[in-house]
Amino acid sequence: MKSSDIIIVGGGLSGLTLAYLLAQKNIESIVLEASPRLGGRIQTVTGALDTPLELGATWFSDMHPNLLSLVKELGLTTYPQFSKGISLFQTKSFEPPQKFFVPEAEAPSYRLAGGTQTLPDTLAKKLAAPSIRFNTRVTAIRDAEDSVLVETATGEEIRAGKVVLCLPPQLAAANITFSPALPEPVLEILPTVQTWMAGAVKFTLEYGEPFWRKEGYSGMLYSHAGLIAEMYDHTNYEEDKFGFTGFLSGGAASYSQEVRKEFVLRQLGELLGEKALAPTAYFDKVWTDEFILAGTQVIQRPHQNNGHPFLQQSYMNGKLFFAGTETATAFAGYMEGAVLSAKSIAERL
Repeated sequence: MKSSDIIIVGGGLSGLTLAYLLAQKNIESIVLEASPRLGGRIQTVTGALDTPLELGATWFSDMHPNLLSLVKELGLTTYPQFSKGISLFQTKSFEPPQKFFVPEAEAPSYRLAGGTQTLPDTLAKKLAAPSIRFNTRVTAIRDAEDSVLVETATGEEIRAGKVVLCLPPQLAAANITFSPALPEPVLEILPTVQTWMAGAVKFTLEYGEPFWRKEGYSGMLYSHAGLIAEMYDHTNYEEDKFGFTGFLSGGAASYSQEVRKEFVLRQLGELLGEKALAPTAYFDKVWTDEFILAGTQVIQRPHQNNGHPFLQQSYMNGKLFFAGTETATAFAGYMEGAVLSAKSIAERL
């Protein structure tokens, strides 16, 4: 049996930020991540031409001061989302798209140079090497008087002074057995907390040249007609690697990736010409895997039960806490919410 001061369940932005904040106070923690990678709903992949392409969280703004402060502290570079030129809006499949201009915003959305993945990767580098364990799924948490026992899927037990759950509450409820059981009202709420981005289908394309910019287009597309619901220019910070990223319509998840790619290229070819038909890379991701969702969520409204009062309380006599972006009382579901929740728990610990 191993032991640690604090066990953090989940290696997404909130879990890694919390581990980083605790390390600054010389508090030892171990991050247990069920998947083989870091970042949670942040996922940057690399195209054939080494373009950083986002399949997960991408944008933030001046409304997100805690995230911006962390980015600055880590020495990362931000740059504004490109929006200059003609944008397109498809209302019907049998009508030409409407063209419109979006004035360059005084308060634009930002992206991270090198991709959003640089954020969790940089946080991880600030931690001691053994502090993060991959492919480690937590299945049970037991109160053991002056400590907590955390059991993994392999049967290993780790003893800790405190445990912080930095994964979607719905996932925690479905996959972790608590002993003694959490209060009944809490158990009723957890499955109804919406996991932000769950069910979304994000796609990204890489091209050898920014042909759309050369023809006066912004790369922004909004559509009620095609498989692409919204799309944005995805040129990198140095402006020497090019692409698009955006979201596919809800029904896209029922198609194979091959069919999704076919529909995406057909739509872009009709709107932007033949050059759109020959990307150097195409990726997409349906955000319903086992690391974000367990079963089908029944959600009646956006951000349902995000920031719920039950998620602000501690359990097991002050040894078990909930964190993660869904628990944040402001900007729940966003990267700002993830950082806010981590800061809140760090202060309480």
